[in-house]
Amino acid sequence: MENVDEVIEKRSHLLKSVLPAFNEFCQTSLGREPKEMLQVLWDLWLPLGMKLASQRQELGRPLIQGILGGQGTGKTTMCKVLGLILNELGYKTLSLSLDDLYKTYSERLLLTQQDPRLIWRGPPGTHDIDLGLNVLDKIREFQSPVMVPRFDKSAYKGAGDRTNPEIFTNIDIVLFEGWFVGVRPIDPDLFDTAPPPIVTEEDRAFARDMNLRLHDYLPLWERLDSLIVLYPSDYRCSLEWRKHAEHQMIAAGKSGMNDADIEQFVNYFWRSLHPELFIKPLVKDATAVDLVIEINSDRSIGQVYGEAN
Repeated sequence: MENVDEVIEKRSHLLKSVLPAFNEFCQTSLGREPKEMLQVLWDLWLPLGMKLASQRQELGRPLIQGILGGQGTGKTTMCKVLGLILNELGYKTLSLSLDDLYKTYSERLLLTQQDPRLIWRGPPGTHDIDLGLNVLDKIREFQSPVMVPRFDKSAYKGAGDRTNPEIFTNIDIVLFEGWFVGVRPIDPDLFDTAPPPIVTEEDRAFARDMNLRLHDYLPLWERLDSLIVLYPSDYRCSLEWRKHAEHQMIAAGKSGMNDADIEQFVNYFWRSLHPELFIKPLVKDATAVDLVIEINSDRSIGQVYGEAN
């Protein structure tokens, strides 16, 4: 085992080498002063990046790291920063979103005809699971180059469609993120006493059907070597974060949803996979989750359970 001094020396060395790219990312992508983010870089992201690098070494094949987090929990930021750190450590990283696996626009139109309740993309059933399995298996088997699917959310007036895939070579680590990555089906009896917005019999039927469709995703989760959960201290924060994001877009002159539309949108996702029913028990299951990172209501990092070091 390394002693504390060695660990700190390694981390300090890594901090120095990653700082130029990190500073640029903070200013250009986050619009924040790098010094505001240095503490979380030191305490969480650097040790986590080093841990992923050593896991990749031990595995002897590409590592598939799942990252589960709802709206506004910082999945994208974490993937970008880990990518910068791993690049400094000599590992090639691919960020893959569950969103990249959506069915095509025409496939989803057919799906809505079959089940009119699937009014928005996102819930179980709107993804091409075989596409995901195909990509992850090719990466795990060292195939190179790999065609990685990408999704354009702005296509068809925001309905979204698949766009040109990207070609990647020699991928070491996949950061596979999404709002229900790694989420498992639960006992359907739990919907009898489900929290709002699962209120009516119709809501309960929808929740049960979505729970059933989660079984189709289990082969995809089996490809994960590890799972990190970004866990809001209160799941309702995601509604406020979404409103804040939309207000910012409108203020910047872009199109955004009004508050009533946002509430309808977020409630739809809570009806399909309610965080209290699905995420809460998952974070307590040490066999399913390797690291839980709590997100406070102001989006700062709270407690961290599990091993980041």
